[in-house]
Amino acid sequence: MNRTRRHPRSNSNTSPNLQPVGTPRFRYRVRFAKTGLLRWISHRDLANLWERIGRRAELPFSMTEGFHPKPRMQFPSALSLGVESLDEVLDLELSEEWPADQLLERLQQDDQPGLTIQSVRQVDLADGKAQLAAMDYRVTLPEPWDDAEASRTAAAIETLSKQDIVSIERKGKTVTAHVATHIPVLDLQPDQLVARIVTADGASLKIQDILDLLGLSDWPERGATLIRTGMTLKGELEHS
Repeated sequence: MNRTRRHPRSNSNTSPNLQPVGTPRFRYRVRFAKTGLLRWISHRDLANLWERIGRRAELPFSMTEGFHPKPRMQFPSALSLGVESLDEVLDLELSEEWPADQLLERLQQDDQPGLTIQSVRQVDLADGKAQLAAMDYRVTLPEPWDDAEASRTAAAIETLSKQDIVSIERKGKTVTAHVATHIPVLDLQPDQLVARIVTADGASLKIQDILDLLGLSDWPERGATLIRTGMTLKGELEHS
C-alpha cells in the first residue's frame, strides 16, 4: 500500500519577518517642504510616496515586524489636505549607517515635483520618536479684500485673544485650548494672517480651527492659502 507522505504543517502564527532579530537600526530626521499640487495628496499617499522615493534611492530600510512589514517611517504631525508646508518632518530608519549628507544627496536626486528635501541629520534612537511642540502658520488673504473686512478680522482677533478658553467640535469630540498658552501668536499683517499653535496634551487645534473661531471659515473657498511655515519639536523649544 502506498502511503502519502505528509509534510510538517507550517506554523501560521509565525510572522515572516524580512530582517533577522538584532538587525541594527539607524534613525534619520528629514526636513522637507510640500507645496504646489502636492498639498492635495492625503497623508497616507504622502507616506506611500516617501516609501517609493526610498526604494528608488535603494535605501536599506529598517522594516517593521509582523505579517505586513513596512519601512520604519514616522511623521510627528499629519498635514491636513490642502495645506501647504515649508517645513515638514519625517523620521526614517535604515538598517545600515549612512553619512547624513550622502542620504540627503540620494533623496534629492529623486526630484519629486512639489517636494523639496531641505536637510537630513542622524538622531539617536534613545531619544524616542519625534513629538510636535508647536506649529507656525501663515494664511494669505482671500479675494476680495478691503479695509472693512480687515477691520472685522482685526476685531475678531482681539475678541478671541481676550478669551481664556476656546472649544471646537471635531468628529464628535470636544477640543479645548487655553488661548494664551496654545495660541500665543495671532496677528493680521498687511498681506497675511500669521499664527503660532502650541500643542496640547490631548488633541490640538489646527489652522482651520483658528479660522473657524474667528468666523473666517470661508477664506480657503475665497482663494486663501494655508501654509505651515515651521514645526518645532519637543526638545527644540529651549534652542529656538
